[in-house]
Amino acid sequence: MILLIQQFDDIGVSLRFVGDGIRTEGTVRRMVITILSAVVQTERRRILERTNEGRIDAREKGIKFGRKPSVDRKKLKQLQQQGIGATGIAKQISIGRSAVYKVLSE
Repeated sequence: MILLIQQFDDIGVSLRFVGDGIRTEGTVRRMVITILSAVVQTERRRILERTNEGRIDAREKGIKFGRKPSVDRKKLKQLQQQGIGATGIAKQISIGRSAVYKVLSE
């Protein structure tokens, strides 16, 4: 955001945030915008740090990320044992053929 405000300032355009009563014209107001921008950037970095810390803790506790498996693996393997090929299995279970190959390779 600060870069955008600086670009506007370079071409002589000032901004006015109606809800907050903040304007970007004048030295003091520009300083306030710069400080607010720095605070926002710092908070965003801290949020990312806390998120990453939470992910690390969750992995250490054995929590798995991602979507839960939606393919009926048992049925897929039964169809394979019946001699049905990947394309046939994919059609019967309504999944992609690549998903069939992925499950079979596990």
